Amino acid sequence: MIFHTMPKGRHVSASYEPLGILLISGTHERAHYAFVLAAGAAALGRPTTVFATNAGCRALLADWSKLSGAERESVLTSRGIAGFEALREAARELGVRLLVCEAGMVAEGLETAALWPGVEVAGVASFLAASEGGQIISL
Repeated sequence: MIFHTMPKGRHVSASYEPLGILLISGTHERAHYAFVLAAGAAALGRPTTVFATNAGCRALLADWSKLSGAERESVLTSRGIAGFEALREAARELGVRLLVCEAGMVAEGLETAALWPGVEVAGVASFLAASEGGQIISL
C-alpha cells in the first residue's frame, strides 16, 4: 500500500471535512496529482470524492492511456514515484468515491462500459452534495 492511515495520537484539524477533487483536465500530470491528493486525504481520514468531467473523464476509464502525456508514466515510475494505476488502486482501497460526469462522458464521446470498475456515473449535484461542508480543489 502506498498510503497508510494517520498514526493514532496524531491530529489534523480538517481530518473529517470532506474533500472534493474536480478533475477537468485530461492530462496525465493533473490526473496523477488528483489521485495523489485523493489517496493522501483519505489516508488522513477525510471523506474524499473525485469527480471527473470533460477530458478528465479519461482518468476514470479502465484504459487510462488516452490521457494526454500518458507517456510520462514510465519516467515517474523509473524515478521511484508511484504510478497512476498504483495511485488509483490506493485511492480505491482507502475508500475514495469515484464519480464521472454523465454530461462530460457524452461531451467526450466516451462509453460508460469503458469505465474502471466501481466508478459511479453522476451529475454535478452528487459531487457537490458529497463535498458539502468541505473543500473543493479543481485540477
